[in-house]
Amino acid sequence: MHKPVMNTELILEEPKQVADGGGGYQILWSPIGTLWAEVKGTRARERAVGGREISEHSHQIVVRSAPDGSPRRPITGRRFRSGSRVFQIFGTADYDDKGRYLTCWTKEAVTA
Repeated sequence: MHKPVMNTELILEEPKQVADGGGGYQILWSPIGTLWAEVKGTRARERAVGGREISEHSHQIVVRSAPDGSPRRPITGRRFRSGSRVFQIFGTADYDDKGRYLTCWTKEAVTA
């Protein structure tokens, strides 16, 4: 297993429910912190959703690990942002047997 090359700066964000004033809520994304990461594309596909073409890209993102329960640990339901690019986290696992790095499987959707 190679040592990851952390050459991409990402902002880790978490969802927050905020009242919308009409009895419901909306989701706003709140930054947790900045992480350096290795980002590798793993798969891409296109599909139609509501008459629009969506291009979905899967990525494997490796970051330095944080202890379980730490607010800075990437988990399912959070996301990474890099400018206008958004990477939704849908799974995580230790990258190495020493727990120094964490692999995050993500999806990035782009509307054409």
